[in-house]
Amino acid sequence: MPHFGDYQQEIYAAGLAGELPALPMTFEELAARTEAALPPAVWSYVDGGAGDGRTQRANVAAFARWGLMPRMLVGAAQRDLSVELFGRTLPSPLLMAPVGVLSFCAQDGHGELAAARAAARTGVPMIASTFAADPMEAVAAECGDNPGYFQLYTPTDREFAESLVRRAEAAGFQGIVVTLDTWTLGWRPRDLAFANLPQAHGHCLANYTSDPVFRSRLRKPPEEDPAAAVELYASVFRNPLTWDDLPWLRSLTELPLILKGLSHPEDVRRARDGGADGIYCSNHGGRQADGGLPALDTLPGVVAAADGLPVLFDSGVRSGTDVVKALALGAAAVAVGRPYAYGLALAGTDGVVHVLRSLLAEADLLMAVDGYPTLADLGPNSLVRL
Repeated sequence: MPHFGDYQQEIYAAGLAGELPALPMTFEELAARTEAALPPAVWSYVDGGAGDGRTQRANVAAFARWGLMPRMLVGAAQRDLSVELFGRTLPSPLLMAPVGVLSFCAQDGHGELAAARAAARTGVPMIASTFAADPMEAVAAECGDNPGYFQLYTPTDREFAESLVRRAEAAGFQGIVVTLDTWTLGWRPRDLAFANLPQAHGHCLANYTSDPVFRSRLRKPPEEDPAAAVELYASVFRNPLTWDDLPWLRSLTELPLILKGLSHPEDVRRARDGGADGIYCSNHGGRQADGGLPALDTLPGVVAAADGLPVLFDSGVRSGTDVVKALALGAAAVAVGRPYAYGLALAGTDGVVHVLRSLLAEADLLMAVDGYPTLADLGPNSLVRL
């Protein structure tokens, strides 16, 4: 039976022939090489966060405060990392978090398509962002039999919002992830230093400009008057959703509805009672608000309040070890963002595949060495607070 950890054997076997890995094996080197490869404005956009980055750093540091307790003599030669999520069996609990403006990381400007091809090659579902250089239908097609989920920035125009959801359904996406914490942009000094707001220049609005409802709101096709399309985007983007909007959101689709950005247990309970099918514990990787709690510290409370609903998690995940720790704290699936965006910048689809396979290999081998053959063997008692 193959394991994700077999990736290291491929690397060692290539080494016997004198072939060393072309891509970094640590997150630190991955980030350093990506910074050197990208223009400063793009690097700041991809790597940066809100305020002085304190929440970004806190997200990462939170994982170091937990240690996995080793268990021996359990026979972990065979491991099973598969997970049931929203009625589907996935080969692993790893997901690709929604990352807007991936096109900036790709040499050909089609980062979403490259990431989707990596999803197809690895079996790691992609959560496709609303902000994309290619329409969702093209992204879903590249995912093959592994279409993942569509992340929705809910526009104020309800007919347009419904159109986006209907398109996601028709494209084959398996769920709708509604992001709640980005109806307006947080204070991002690194972006402000370059006055860099890609959407204001018309970048990564393909899901808008390809939509029939959005196009119907324009006097001219967006190809003829791109400035008007950008103006319309700006007018419909800022939608401060409230709990009163949840019944409407729930009515839009029979697909699983996952609410992203929840950290407070009371919000989780209201989402559960309002018909959400899944909870996504996240602080947007520290990109939207600075000075908040690390997402990992809020995860146990979110899981308890979810009361059986699956909880997805991201923010600060940098390694396979981080993935295992989040699973032990109750996450049903763990999403990774910046690391795969860095892999994309360095080597396109191959770079994303390398990052995803490395994360899975580390998680698999950690579970082997520490005696956890299945995800069911992990739990809060598997961890010790350091």
